Amino acid sequence: MSMDFNILMNDYIEQARKEIVAAGYEELRTPEEVDEALQRKGTTLVMINSTCGCAGGIARPAAKYAIDYDKRPDYLVTVFAGQDKEATLQARSYFDNYPPSSPSFALLKDGKLVGMVERHEIEGHSPVSVIERLQELFEQHCDEV
Repeated sequence: MSMDFNILMNDYIEQARKEIVAAGYEELRTPEEVDEALQRKGTTLVMINSTCGCAGGIARPAAKYAIDYDKRPDYLVTVFAGQDKEATLQARSYFDNYPPSSPSFALLKDGKLVGMVERHEIEGHSPVSVIERLQELFEQHCDEV
């Protein structure tokens, strides 16, 4: 019995999408949705989702638990690298001076980048260390809830 790789990947991608949305993140799938979301007043955390193991084992759990904090972003959004390519490219256009990196996190305030957690700060690290890094950014740039 052989399994179709595309069916397997589609199931995995759908699960990864559901996991981050269930954590409270708004999924952005078009460049227009990205612009609307990232130009809002206030703070916005962008999670660049991906299919790699460090996204599933570290980044998505960190995205879920980092927001259980006294200070947190006003908005939580996500784009899916490799899946929603145009939306991801548009989101990355807001991350001046940072190369494409997935998974990753970007914190924007009033549409301007104020902090970034790149893949090299996620891969090989524990979810707790990524949570702590995100919460440092929240402490610096976000209001108390």
